[in-house]
Amino acid sequence: MTGKRRSPNANQRVWQRMLSGRRLDLVDPSPMDIEIEDIAHGLARVARWNGQTIGEHAFSVAQHSVLVEDICRQLEPQFTISKSMTALLHDASEYVIGDMISPFKTILGAAYKDVEARLERAIYLRFGLPAIPAQRLKRTIKKADLICAWFEAVQLAGFDEREANRFFGRPPENIKLQLTPQSVGVAQAALLDRHSELLGALEMEQRR
Repeated sequence: MTGKRRSPNANQRVWQRMLSGRRLDLVDPSPMDIEIEDIAHGLARVARWNGQTIGEHAFSVAQHSVLVEDICRQLEPQFTISKSMTALLHDASEYVIGDMISPFKTILGAAYKDVEARLERAIYLRFGLPAIPAQRLKRTIKKADLICAWFEAVQLAGFDEREANRFFGRPPENIKLQLTPQSVGVAQAALLDRHSELLGALEMEQRR
């Protein structure tokens, strides 16, 4: 794990109250304080690209997450249910810490990565997934993430294709996306629905 934890003094609040009533400690997040309803609510209200996208609605992390999971399955047709759940939740920590653009993450350095990694582990454990995904799975999710980012950049964020190719790599010819930013309610419901589908499939798989 990168970075070094700083111990807050007694007067510093390091937890966030969620609408579910949970109180999530950012220094030592517990899987028991994580609810998918809080995640979906938060991610549907977190804008990708700091909101610098065209359209009536912001392009949310919730919508991005559903797309990335779908792209992963296109990249690997034998993608398992647990891998799909991992992909769906790959940015779930942002329901607490927001979607920091890459340049700002670079400036913040190890401290940001440390908080992000602790939250990611707690989220994955909450839903019965390995706390640290396998490297091959991470690479697949990252590839899907960059493919999605390319389409977002070109269609929504004002990049030309040459610029997008330089930062994100050109997507495979067989993957096509036509993006329309969804309203908060639609994006939130889509994430919850997909999570419910995968959770049900995982439970059925475990009963076999």
